[in-house]
Amino acid sequence: METERDPLDDLLGAPPPPDDAQGGNAPAMSVGELSGAIKRVLEGDFGHVRVQGEISGAKRAASGHWYFRLKDDKAVIDAVLWRGQAGRLTTLPEDGLEVVATGRVTTFEGRSVYQLVVEALEPAGAGALLKLLEERRKKLQAECLFDLERKRPLPFLPTVIGVVTSPTGAVIRDILHRLNDRFPRHVLVWPIRVQGKGAAEEAAAAIEGFNRLTPGGPVPRPDVLIVARGGGSLEDLWAFNEEIVVRAAAASDIPLISAVGHETDTTLIDYASDRRAPTPSAAAEIAVPVRADLVAEVRRLGLRLAEAAERGVGHRQDRLAGLARGLPEPGRLLETAAQRLDDVSERLAFALKTGLAARGDRLARLAAGLPRPERQLDAKADALGARVKALDRAAVQALGARHHAFERLDPARRIAVAADRRLRDDAQRLERLSGLLASYSHEKTLQRGFVLLRAGGQVLVDPEQATPGLAIELQFAGDIRRDAVVTDGGAPPPPQAPTPKPRPRLARKPPPPDAGGQGSLL
Repeated sequence: METERDPLDDLLGAPPPPDDAQGGNAPAMSVGELSGAIKRVLEGDFGHVRVQGEISGAKRAASGHWYFRLKDDKAVIDAVLWRGQAGRLTTLPEDGLEVVATGRVTTFEGRSVYQLVVEALEPAGAGALLKLLEERRKKLQAECLFDLERKRPLPFLPTVIGVVTSPTGAVIRDILHRLNDRFPRHVLVWPIRVQGKGAAEEAAAAIEGFNRLTPGGPVPRPDVLIVARGGGSLEDLWAFNEEIVVRAAAASDIPLISAVGHETDTTLIDYASDRRAPTPSAAAEIAVPVRADLVAEVRRLGLRLAEAAERGVGHRQDRLAGLARGLPEPGRLLETAAQRLDDVSERLAFALKTGLAARGDRLARLAAGLPRPERQLDAKADALGARVKALDRAAVQALGARHHAFERLDPARRIAVAADRRLRDDAQRLERLSGLLASYSHEKTLQRGFVLLRAGGQVLVDPEQATPGLAIELQFAGDIRRDAVVTDGGAPPPPQAPTPKPRPRLARKPPPPDAGGQGSLL
């Protein structure tokens, strides 16, 4: 009976079976079976390995997984870092970084390749960290995060100081002790881990948290921040070289002092902060001045101010005394001013009298030049009467002429129409002239509230004619008349009977005899 050869024997290099077992009736394997067999062999023999090499082609997929290659001068191996494991690592893949990767070897059947599933990643020595640090520094510097123009001045005397550090270390005690010695201030501590996994995220969150505080809120917003940590190795201080911390420090609206490590230690947060302190104690000294020195300086300035004020007052007193000697006596100044005031007062009174007299004369001249209303009314009445007479004559003449023309032409209808048209035109014209005459009459003036005075039948136009005791007649609108007596302000004298005088009337001219036997229409 023939024995079947295990496929793993071929893979592991087992010697072939005897010639009689190499027949063509061996069962065939599928591609998946072969890939699975290879995967089991690799994972069984290389379940846990540590590989040192340089990272190249690092790429983070949208799913959060990292894909890269580890290489040296002889070979290259693909590597993958799953998203869940990447969140727990402090060092993430970067091109050119020399690392030691811990993981297991497996295969990817879809491409027939083998790869290293990374579970831990750490730099391969201080040289690699320094190289990574320099590359990161150049990258952030190219983004202008370290420019001097971004640096903000520190407040001279902050009211509240925010400290980002470990609450249990010696750093916070040194800072509080130094602040109490120099100038006690209100301190807010944001506790964080200063090294290890999650330290960088906590430091960045603390800086951003202080900046999100509202001024005047229940928790006071700091005027200055101090990010502090004690000394240590490069690996211990690496959290303050992470991009997330550096970018948070550069974006802080509150002025920030970095005090990480000792004087010889340099981290990237030192470049992004507004001020670097060599030690945490020095950061406290930079944050506040010495209170005793301020008190002494205030006292010294107060003495200088008092001395300067005293000298200034004395100098001004001497100058005032010198100027006073050159001034005249106040009494003489008042005498001259009083004399000028009297002169101006006299001239002002005389000017007022002269001005009033001149304006009275001018008013009298203007009044004398104005025509009297009665004369205007009489003139208008005469002119209107003349025009009426002329109109009557013209109408009579026109009627006579038309009558003769009508008699010659004998069209009775045309004569009647023309005569009627002419009579209507003349009647309208007469009505307009009558309205104009009525508008110039004194009756219209009386309707506006005026009163016409007559004495002995004559209209009074001059106030000198109204002598006390004179009997006058008052004519109001609507031809209402009342008798009155002129007085001088005392008891009125007994009224005198007015002398009746017939009112003049306009004599109407008799109409001319009608040549045709027709009388006048007016």
